[in-house]
Amino acid sequence: MARLRDDLERSHAFAHERVGFVTVRAAKGLEGLVLFADEYYPVADNEYLPDPSVGAMIGQEAFRKALELALLKGVGIFHVHMHGLSPRLWFSGTDLREQAKFVPDFFSVCPQMPHGALVLNAKTAAGRVWLGPNDVRKIDVFEEVGARTLLMRSAADGSMDFYA
Repeated sequence: MARLRDDLERSHAFAHERVGFVTVRAAKGLEGLVLFADEYYPVADNEYLPDPSVGAMIGQEAFRKALELALLKGVGIFHVHMHGLSPRLWFSGTDLREQAKFVPDFFSVCPQMPHGALVLNAKTAAGRVWLGPNDVRKIDVFEEVGARTLLMRSAADGSMDFYA
């Protein structure tokens, strides 16, 4: 997670934020679906498009590479970016609108895996998972395993509260 956050916090020549993709594997747990983050793939500098109306716009080549990962590796794909610290971490209206356009496309190449979107800040994460092209749900719990294990439960609307 530290490497992922570090990458997403790098500056770009014109984009105001960075974007990447996380591959996931899935398993059925006692309380529902469990997703395991596998690898992080940053979007290359030359795959961003100038668009001052959004924090970052990525081109078709970035999405093609993510679709290819899903197809060839049989994994779920999660679009990821960062927001700053705020009392409640959640997606912007633009994030939600754009996710509805591109996340269902991943089911055309890997229909057996869930796909989705994540938003991070320096302390926590929030996300949505698609179980099918028209079945989207909030992610209830994030568990970050490392030297210190962190368990974060989302609010009813899927957002994460953050208190410094």
